Amino acid sequence: MKDQPLTYLALGDSYTIGEGVPEKDRYPNILVEKLNTQTELKWGKPKIIAKTGWTVDELDKGINEAAPTGTPYDLVTLLIGVNNQYRGRSVDDYRVDFELMLLRAIGFAGNRPNRVVVVSIPDWGVTPFADKRSTDKQKVAAEIDAYNQAKKSVCGKFGVKFVEITEHYRRVGAQPDMVVEDQLHPSGKVYEHWASELFKVVNSIKFKQ
Repeated sequence: MKDQPLTYLALGDSYTIGEGVPEKDRYPNILVEKLNTQTELKWGKPKIIAKTGWTVDELDKGINEAAPTGTPYDLVTLLIGVNNQYRGRSVDDYRVDFELMLLRAIGFAGNRPNRVVVVSIPDWGVTPFADKRSTDKQKVAAEIDAYNQAKKSVCGKFGVKFVEITEHYRRVGAQPDMVVEDQLHPSGKVYEHWASELFKVVNSIKFKQ
């Protein structure tokens, strides 16, 4: 029906649930606000399935427990993988797990790959938190790059849009106002940038309402 708002499912981990920021500053919520104020389409509140610390397999279990009922969603975003890297898991294993998760996301979008958008993994090695732990920044950066390359490759295989936010985060992630109190997770200013990048992609999708 024309009056029904468009639906959005956001899948992920701490970056999607917005660890340490108010609900309004989560990037899925910022994105919906932009879509509702800058386009003629009407979007409902995003359904977020995400938890701090989740790996891909834990997101999979979380989805099963949440049992989302909105299928098909008009839009699905996916940002997952940093905790796989943080726990020292292999890129090859991640590629397999991510592909299965991406297929699940495509299913939630009614088997429409053009309605799914994947966000790259930010590099936590640039943060003040990493400094305090004397983190090997080059090692983290190389692993994040390998993870993102795997992600991007899988997205290309299925025709899913990939939004790159990693390089921007590397430029700003060390700044005090770009992280929350834990000095690890992004602030609302960072999520505003991510939402703006997502908006460009989502605004190019032809939705019917």
